[in-house]
Formats: sequence, structure tokens, C-alpha cells
Amino acid sequence: MKFWKYHGLGNDFVLFEDFKSEIPADPEFVRYICDRHFGIGGDGILYIRKDAEADAYMKIMNSDGSEAEMCGNGIRCFAKHLYDFGIVKSEKMKINTLGGIKYIDVKAENGIAKEVSVNMGAPYLEVKDIPMNGNGRFINKKITAAGMEITGTAVGMGNPHFVTFQDLNDEDILKLGPVLEKHEMFPRKTNVEFVTAKEDYLDVKVYERGAAWTNACGTGACATAVAATLVGICPTGKDIAIHLPGGTLSINVKNDYSSVQMTGPAEMVFEGEINW
Repeated sequence: MKFWKYHGLGNDFVLFEDFKSEIPADPEFVRYICDRHFGIGGDGILYIRKDAEADAYMKIMNSDGSEAEMCGNGIRCFAKHLYDFGIVKSEKMKINTLGGIKYIDVKAENGIAKEVSVNMGAPYLEVKDIPMNGNGRFINKKITAAGMEITGTAVGMGNPHFVTFQDLNDEDILKLGPVLEKHEMFPRKTNVEFVTAKEDYLDVKVYERGAAWTNACGTGACATAVAATLVGICPTGKDIAIHLPGGTLSINVKNDYSSVQMTGPAEMVFEGEINW
């Protein structure tokens, strides 16, 4: 089977062209492929499949074998592959996901996608839509985890996120990541963002649901920007720089919260074949 290895700010993926939906997606296969010692290595697998409503369907599997609704860094890599290999010839494209259809703008140079901008759609703010247990919205409220009270905001970006701006030391952050991911308030688990607000950017560490600590998380960057506007740290309608361990994404939250725009790079690392 032919594959391609991509990364978006160090968040890396194995990509398969799976137009006939024949390539395995079971947990055993996924964990083997994503294993960095015995497989190819990656935070997840992206499958290009046909779709009746969009230019392509992106199936996303996390490295632990679970399926993800959406992946911001993954969709930029996915769009780059569609464009660079002529699967979609337009710089504007629609990609369907488990989290809904996303609208893409590719910025290309000499026929190669250099930057990808994604309309990530409207954020989910009602807890029932995130999903999270409870009613209404969860903005700047407390939950208990690992014996600590953590103040945070819940945001859905097609997948669940818990964003905290609380001042925590590195030891607490390392302990809280996996505990919050599996917190009983989140029936489908959650991604977790630990954020420090700087003068002109937000510094973010992400514990990704199903993948643990990652160099970057596109939906996490979007959720962070949304949460920052909800608690009054950043304005809507302006580009917000989100610094992640792997690099920086630009996020713009529309004034009426009708959409979130994410812009950033995607890179192909190598291609190869693997027997299974």
C-alpha cells in the first residue's frame, strides 16, 4: 500500500488514498501504522475517500485506534495532498468530515500548496453540542480534577475541547492532561488546552484526545481562540496568533461566532509503500 507522510507544525499523519474504502481502519492496523518504532509513526492516519457532497471525505483515526470527528492540522495536510497531486484542481475546495463539511482556500506557489486556510465553521458553545454533561454554556467555570479545582471553558469544534487559562506549573499540567481528557463531564472524552496569555499571542500546550501530548492541534488552536474571546482576553474579528510547540497558527473568530478561520502551513515529509 502506498502512503504519504505529512505534518502540520509537527503534528504528523500517515495519509492513504483510499478511494474504494478498502484500506483497513481497525484499531490494530491504526496502532501498528502509527507506532514510531515498529510502524511508520504518526499522531494519526488520514484516509482520502470519495464523497457525494464534497470534493473528498477525510476519515481520521487517532494513534490509539479511535476515530476523530475533525483535525485542524490534518485537514491542512489533506488539502495540500488533494491540490499538489491534482485530485482537486481548484484552490477552493470542500472537504467532508465526521464533524461536517469544511471550506478550504489553498495558497499555492508554482503549483504547490504552501499555506492552507480553513473555514472551521461555527464553534459549539452549548454543552449538549460539545458534548459535555450539564446545561447551557460552560464558560470560565470550575471542575475538579486530580484533586484540584480547574477553571476553564468548553468549546466544540466538531470535537470537544476544554480550555484553561489557569496559572499552572509544568508538573500540574503533565498530571492534569490525561485526567481531564477522561473527565466524567465529557462523555466522549475531550482535548485539553493549557494556555498562557502573552502580550501579542497565546502560548498553548495541547493534550489531544486519543494522541496525548502533540506538537500542534488545529482544532485546539481554534477552541483556544474562541475561549479567549469569550472570557475577554482577545477580541473577535481580528487575527489571533496561537503559539504551539510546533509553530504558530493564525485564528480569526468572526464577530457573531458564525465561523472560525484557521490559517497555517502543511508539509509533505516522505512517501513510501508498506505491506499488510
